[in-house]
Amino acid sequence: MYTLGLDIGSTTSKCVILEDGTKLMAKALCVGGLGTSGPEDVKQELMTGSCLSEADITNTAVTGYGRNKYKGCDLEVSELTCHALGSRFVFPDVRTVIDIGGQDAKVICMSESGKMTNFVMNDKCAAGTGRFLDVMANILRADISELEVLAAKAEKPATISSTCTVFAESEVISQLANGESRENVIAGICNSVATRVSSLVRRAGFKEPVCMSGGVARNGAVREAMSKAIETDIKYDPLAQYFGAIGAAIYAYRSAGYDN
Repeated sequence: MYTLGLDIGSTTSKCVILEDGTKLMAKALCVGGLGTSGPEDVKQELMTGSCLSEADITNTAVTGYGRNKYKGCDLEVSELTCHALGSRFVFPDVRTVIDIGGQDAKVICMSESGKMTNFVMNDKCAAGTGRFLDVMANILRADISELEVLAAKAEKPATISSTCTVFAESEVISQLANGESRENVIAGICNSVATRVSSLVRRAGFKEPVCMSGGVARNGAVREAMSKAIETDIKYDPLAQYFGAIGAAIYAYRSAGYDN
């Protein structure tokens, strides 16, 4: 049987199809999340690419920032549940998930069996989120995809002490005006995100193994800084941005009366 999982974020929409809850059959991602055509666009792209029809899909589930406003799926599931399920799909022994999305950051702790035991969220401030990196990249006239490469060229990462995005923006502009290199500032920005989120990780009482999920997980500079901040290796997989959608598809499978 086939199940579909849709993750509607603040800036992107991700969608996957699983076969029997264990095999990833297709995946798609579109820019545009809550309040845009992104969710419908990504579903259409997924169905076209999978050569399946909606009649082939037994059950569907939606998660993410925009799940409450979307009516095109059978089930609505929390992001915490989906990121826990999705991370274990790729890393069966993972105990802690660090999810940095566009608008918030979450840390999910699990037992050896995969049951969620604790979580901590930062959803009141943009600092330590993808939005923070977007704002900083705009100031530095750099594409968000360039940050990892530029940070690797830093000779001495700048210190970004402000924990507020607005104040950090002023601090970055000031450092650039004083002659600090873009590379050093970008490395400092990545370190700032890691410092902010690592406090959540420690507060949650994390256990190893640890992995990252969400779009920011693709940034190797942030992953490296995070690993240093919590003094622990962090697992990463290219599917990290799809963990929420994968978890939703697994939830849809189990809700249909099956388990794996």
